[in-house]
Amino acid sequence: MSDSTPEITAPETTAPAGPTPFPTDAERRALLEESGIPEEFHHLLGPHGVAPLNRRLGIRMVEMSAERMVATMPVAGNEQNVGILHGGAHFVLAESLGSVAALLHVYQNLGEVHPTVGTELSATHHRSVSEGTVTATCTPLNLGRQMTSHEIVMRDDAGRRLSTARMTNMILRPR
Repeated sequence: MSDSTPEITAPETTAPAGPTPFPTDAERRALLEESGIPEEFHHLLGPHGVAPLNRRLGIRMVEMSAERMVATMPVAGNEQNVGILHGGAHFVLAESLGSVAALLHVYQNLGEVHPTVGTELSATHHRSVSEGTVTATCTPLNLGRQMTSHEIVMRDDAGRRLSTARMTNMILRPR
């Protein structure tokens, strides 16, 4: 390295040393309400209520049912280093909707409560966005007793398709 080349150092991280602590019941309820989760679904979501990553990204649920999920996420704060929405943010938004949609299918359509786990997530990015809000709409492709598949379409404020994701979840039934 020459004397004229500036040295680049990594910024100090401020990540917590351990896992995110679970909120109190009152904090959990407030987080769920702030994120747009109707009270009737609070019992379906885990001890965090709203995933800490979803809170960091600013994901907010707008519509929730087994047949259609809609959520929003701001672009600001979720960009990659060239100023466009980070591709990973698309994935987090898609997986958040697909996962909750699978839970709602089990609860609303099957009349049961079982955990679900994602087994596959893929996405195609069609165009970039550098400002505004992304709106994601999740609709079922197949709703079964053991597996669900959903399509999640992300659009910009002008309604242009940004990305299309597909997620498959497995329903974990007791053995």
